[in-house]
Amino acid sequence: MDQIHLTGIRCYGYTGYLDEEQVLGQWFEVDLTLWLDLAKAGASDRIEDTYDYRAAIAAVKQLISTSKFALIERLADAIAQAILTPNQTGGKRAEQVRVRLTKLAAPIPDFGGQITVDITRSSTD
Repeated sequence: MDQIHLTGIRCYGYTGYLDEEQVLGQWFEVDLTLWLDLAKAGASDRIEDTYDYRAAIAAVKQLISTSKFALIERLADAIAQAILTPNQTGGKRAEQVRVRLTKLAAPIPDFGGQITVDITRSSTD
């Protein structure tokens, strides 16, 4: 199966277990892998024959900036479901998606690393 990779989608959002995270917010970064058949698009050179990844980027940014989930696991799942929903522009739908959602600066004392949730969902789930 063919893949489209979208990396480094950054957005400020309000998901987090602590009340402060849902008020003050923080930066998130998302990497997506979309699985779909790209043969028709490769032959036709028409955007209608592929997944319009502008829609995926817009969906990620909208979900991160407007959602107030307690867990990043829930946000990652919401992103996956949005990507797997049929494309409103009539383009192809991804058959499977991998979402790597990273909390860039988790408010954990004495922890300077990042926290990443990595999920894979398919349209048959």
